[in-house]
Amino acid sequence: MTVSTPPSHTGATGTEHHDLSLLGYTQELRRGVGHFASFAAGFSFVSILTTVFQLFGLGFSFGGAAFFWTWPAVFAGQLLVALCFAELAARYPISGSIFQWSSRLAGTDFGWFTGWVMVIGQILTVATAAIAMQAVLPAIWSGFQLVGGSGADPAPTSTTGAQNAVVLGLIVLVLTTLINVVGVRLMAVITSAAVMIEILAVVALVIALFFHSERGLNTVNTTAGAAPGSYLPLWLASSLMAAYVMVGFDSAGELSEETHAPRRTTPRTIIRALLVSGLGGLLLILAGLLAAPSLTDGSLVTGGLAGVLTARLGEVGGRILLVAVAIAVFACTLAVQTAGSRMMFSMARERTLPFSSVLGRVSPRTGTPIATSVVVGVGAAITLAVNWNQGAVFTALASLCIAMLYLAYLGVTGPLLLARIRERATGGLEPGVDEDGKPLFSLGRFGIVVNAVAIAYQVVMVINLAWPRKAIYDLTGNTWWLQWSALLFIGLTLVVGAAIHWRTRIRHGGAIRLPEMRTTGAAPVASATPAAPAQVTA
Repeated sequence: MTVSTPPSHTGATGTEHHDLSLLGYTQELRRGVGHFASFAAGFSFVSILTTVFQLFGLGFSFGGAAFFWTWPAVFAGQLLVALCFAELAARYPISGSIFQWSSRLAGTDFGWFTGWVMVIGQILTVATAAIAMQAVLPAIWSGFQLVGGSGADPAPTSTTGAQNAVVLGLIVLVLTTLINVVGVRLMAVITSAAVMIEILAVVALVIALFFHSERGLNTVNTTAGAAPGSYLPLWLASSLMAAYVMVGFDSAGELSEETHAPRRTTPRTIIRALLVSGLGGLLLILAGLLAAPSLTDGSLVTGGLAGVLTARLGEVGGRILLVAVAIAVFACTLAVQTAGSRMMFSMARERTLPFSSVLGRVSPRTGTPIATSVVVGVGAAITLAVNWNQGAVFTALASLCIAMLYLAYLGVTGPLLLARIRERATGGLEPGVDEDGKPLFSLGRFGIVVNAVAIAYQVVMVINLAWPRKAIYDLTGNTWWLQWSALLFIGLTLVVGAAIHWRTRIRHGGAIRLPEMRTTGAAPVASATPAAPAQVTA
């Protein structure tokens, strides 16, 4: 196979051109993502300030103070998943990582459905991240309550609060779509700056709240503030917050074709994004519980962490730090939309989606897939618009989108475990070296155990997230289709996906094969020698 080296405006080195061509692709996306920007992409998707502020009250409303322990439990499970993803990121540094990894491990039919579920889940996650502005902006200034005026109820579950969340979310989506259209370098600069602000804000918040602590560490071993009833189901429901926060670390893999030295960089940034988020979130939740004015008067449920902040630091200090939270929410929305657009682009490039000729096109001027950025933004906007009069949009969307992402993750870790068992000598993955000539990241002999435990954890969490709880999916208390909306939506997504995939197979005249499968059929090894300026022969 002969691959022409693309023009230098892509920003890739000769080695990076050569490495991507071995995987069967031509460098079209612009490489403008460095080590910190790669970390920032994963950290912004996780965005502990966005999701902890958005769902702290929800988690506490179920499990009370002891809901704190859901955080380390979810972190441990997701770390196992991240370790598996880091191995794959080193060997397949391709955009649309979940789709690409699953396809190469289990075949393109299975991989297509994994990618399809991931794309839909990412679109829902963009919408969920955007409406988090409602948990922050009205607390900074009442003028941000655009629906009903400054005197209206800003609570996300109220009618005016839910409608205002849609308005603010749509404004955010317009801005993030424009940034994605302009190019990856602008996105990288914005997310990197936002991550620096978010990390500094987390440190400041933790120190300030610990300084205002009113109770001891033993508080997290009590059920103070929990809802009435059997505690285990309540504790499992409260884990929604932690489950929603600690996803998206794989988005660094989505940007692999735009990252410099991705085989070396991406595995590290995937793990680092989760580790930093895990530690920061744990300290933030603990500090909030210890500094809350009360655990039993309902203020933590209605006001969440934002209420603790303003109560302890005063109106001025609290609002200053809430500005940092708003910046984190914006960066989170931007990062999720970017990841979703790259996933859609990767699938369209293989002509597996409707309108693939448009969706799989990269702008030669910006080096970005403009059409997919717009489609993901519009899809998220429609998701918000149809929930105009639905006060349950926050909790229902949050749980549904994360259930979708967990399912997609299972579409990678499941086939990976089977590959490990079949090929124990290599651990299911080809060895190789990174851009520096060092061995690729590997779990070695611990791979099967880590992978198996990760799958067990994921299965439990998918069931937990999709469980038809009225308190999550049906705040009306009497609408059956809302209560079962997670399972219904997942089923509908698979049915629609099956119809699309069937038509695609007919158009192709058979199964779709990825470039690498048409050549060597094995994971390539990065070359430390730059490709020739004009051509690379593989």
